[in-house]
Amino acid sequence: MEHRHLGRSGLKVSEIAFGNWLTHGSQVAEDQAVACVHAALDAGITTFDTADVYAGTKAEVVLATALRGQRREGLEIATKTYWPIGPGVNDRGLSRKHIMEACHGSLRRLEVDHIDLYQAHRYDHETPLEETLRAFDDLIRQGKVGYVGVSEWRAEEIEAAVALAEQMGLDRLVSNQPQYSALWRVIEADVVPTCERFGIGQIVWSPLAQGVLTGKYHPGQTPLTDTRATDPTGSQFISRWLRDEVLVAVQQLAPIAAEMDLTIAQLSLAWVLSHDYVSAAIIGATRPEQVSANVKASGITLEADIMARMDAVLAPVALTDPTLTLSPPHRP
Repeated sequence: MEHRHLGRSGLKVSEIAFGNWLTHGSQVAEDQAVACVHAALDAGITTFDTADVYAGTKAEVVLATALRGQRREGLEIATKTYWPIGPGVNDRGLSRKHIMEACHGSLRRLEVDHIDLYQAHRYDHETPLEETLRAFDDLIRQGKVGYVGVSEWRAEEIEAAVALAEQMGLDRLVSNQPQYSALWRVIEADVVPTCERFGIGQIVWSPLAQGVLTGKYHPGQTPLTDTRATDPTGSQFISRWLRDEVLVAVQQLAPIAAEMDLTIAQLSLAWVLSHDYVSAAIIGATRPEQVSANVKASGITLEADIMARMDAVLAPVALTDPTLTLSPPHRP
């Protein structure tokens, strides 16, 4: 497993991270989830990403169970806050009250005394940015958080946060967690250039486009049961890719992957990791063998001609519009 610096910070992360968004605490049984985490550890993954909202806080609990007994100093644990985790009006957002309470809740569920990377899961239009940044900085000063980052923030929001942190003398953002894959490239136009200016690394999620870039979905065929496409939670994200023109394009990656003795999934992960602005790509899994297979993308170098051939196949069906979003700008 290769490791990379998280942006221009001193923190190193495994270039393939393990995430438990739609799996732990919901989609798979706990023993199976634990087995996946152990497979990740065996493969050299040291970076684990979760969020308080995943499975209604259960995902953090499952991750803690799976990591119990591991050497804490050898792990980079990341979690996030913003989305509602309770019925109260302050059980959401990025107010000082919620950030502090949410962090303490995550520390308790994760069974740790500090979080390596604490991230704002979305931008909060109802809370002053300086309030959010000050609360994050206080958590760093208290030793409860090592670094802070954001997820799915727009370029102008990231730039404003960096400028304000510098003005207030606060710790700056070191990471952004956007969706990014060979099929979803919306960050390339604005977010990536902005982050590169400020030394912010990308920890990308869904590098396999919700599993479409594994090649397991075929044009003209009904998706198999027990896949992301048929799961009530995950299907809302994958549906955009289950068009025949997309699935035909993905199947055209097969000969390119075969030339390199890779699977389509490994090739697609290597494509993401070939961009030096990517610090890590987050994979998820419902079975340990998926982890073992996907980590083989670590350390693979794709030559320019391979990248060009992949782009010729996928660029016509990829989404690139920077105005595309995954969720409403205001909290639900």
